[in-house]
Amino acid sequence: MNKILSSLVALFSVTALCAQDTPIVPKLVVGITVDQLRGDYLEMFQHTFGEKGFKKLLNGGLVYADLEFDFPHLDRASTITTIFTGANPAYHGIIGENRFILKENREIPTFFDDNYAGNFTAERYSPLPVKVSTLADELKIASGGQSDVFAFAPHASQALASGGHAASGAYWVEDMTGNWATTAFYKTRQPVVEQHNRTPESLNKKIGSITWRPAIDISNYKAFPYTKNLYNFQHYFGVEKKNHVRLLKQSPFVNTEVREIAEKVLKSSLLGKRQNPDFLALTFYAGNFENSLDKNYSVEVQDTYYRLDQEIEKLLEAIDSTVGLQNTLIFVVSTGYFNEQEIHSSDMVTSGGDFYPDRSIALLNMYLMAIYGREQWVSKYYNQQLFFNRKLIEDRKINFVEFQQKAAEFLVQSAGIQDVITSHQMLHGAYNQRVQHYRNGFYKGISGDLYLELQPGWRVVVENDPNTNVRIRDNAVHAPVIFFGNNIKPQRINRVIDATEIAPSVSHRLRIRAPNAAQANILEELF
Repeated sequence: MNKILSSLVALFSVTALCAQDTPIVPKLVVGITVDQLRGDYLEMFQHTFGEKGFKKLLNGGLVYADLEFDFPHLDRASTITTIFTGANPAYHGIIGENRFILKENREIPTFFDDNYAGNFTAERYSPLPVKVSTLADELKIASGGQSDVFAFAPHASQALASGGHAASGAYWVEDMTGNWATTAFYKTRQPVVEQHNRTPESLNKKIGSITWRPAIDISNYKAFPYTKNLYNFQHYFGVEKKNHVRLLKQSPFVNTEVREIAEKVLKSSLLGKRQNPDFLALTFYAGNFENSLDKNYSVEVQDTYYRLDQEIEKLLEAIDSTVGLQNTLIFVVSTGYFNEQEIHSSDMVTSGGDFYPDRSIALLNMYLMAIYGREQWVSKYYNQQLFFNRKLIEDRKINFVEFQQKAAEFLVQSAGIQDVITSHQMLHGAYNQRVQHYRNGFYKGISGDLYLELQPGWRVVVENDPNTNVRIRDNAVHAPVIFFGNNIKPQRINRVIDATEIAPSVSHRLRIRAPNAAQANILEELF
């Protein structure tokens, strides 16, 4: 009898221990993506932060020191889609914010879809260009459609990628009006968002009165010792009527818009109050402002982080008062890149030079003419990719693999080009680590025929289009990842994790399947 009792006691003890160790499924998941968030800036600017924003997350959360995306040419569309699908562009199909359609000889937004009209916008978008399932999709499937999923972001690509194919609503700030816009792809309408667009609180009504000035005394913005003069900037968004919304979306005021509409939906839709978990995806901005007076080390970016810290604080308070932080799983992730606005003084001589795509195309075409005949063999240079005239090559019955290889061998000798990788190499060739990196960012039918890897320090100069002139930088950006709430134990993990590990790890906490192209392991600290 005693043996039986002892066994029962041991069994109940183990059961209780397992129950304690098994995380409770959160009632609400809040995925916060901060476009261009830098970990080094979080550290450098934290003397201006309060105790209830970033510091609360960093001190009370599971913090991974750094995140990496294993594909080239990171931007807001490709990175956020990778975060929410757990897959690289080779699977999810979003290789960049825009893509080039060779047959039509034009550039379009990657999420453009002429089959679906816009709501509060003339733009026509849908999430269908994302070729695989997302984290939010899997939650919808697991709950039988009962979970609510909302996404709010400055840009359409961010909202559609994070909201997924089955969202209750995915909204972005429309470039012309500042209204919260969406697509007719989603069948449900959210009255609270549409009502907001018609109130005096809407960005459309108030943008003409918004002026961006430093939130605190500029003497506090002393993180950059290289700034010669601190300046009291003033940016009035009512001046440039054509670009005023686009410029505001590079300022901290867009973060206020995202946070305020999220709080309205959080309360009106009773998120986190039902049997099934709900999902709220928010995208904030922490990048440069193109009109800053000091392009290299601006006071504006320090003010952006100061204000973003306040927005995070207000959001955490709203979540705590409605759902409870202990009932909410929050993850904060950077997009892992930073658009530099470096200015070189006129007397400064550096290594590198100017790379002119048009000139390189002309030289390559002359070379190909000498081999294959006097035709226009190169159709387009776009975003460090070359597109060939495939129909002409097929009509002439030319071996395309050989054609690509000859073009690559010619181009790699050009000044400023580090390497040239062919699409055949990426799809069929013997891989090395560098080729695999480019392969991860390649999607057949969308990507070009050759990828040009340019040397760091060289400037790409597109003649007659000075806005596209950029200087190549290949250095890593310190990008943290934070998990908070839902009984997460505070820890700091000093290792680099892959962006594809986030979606399956959040899926694990939700006890649902990972997105269908997510192959990465679950982060062991989240078990």
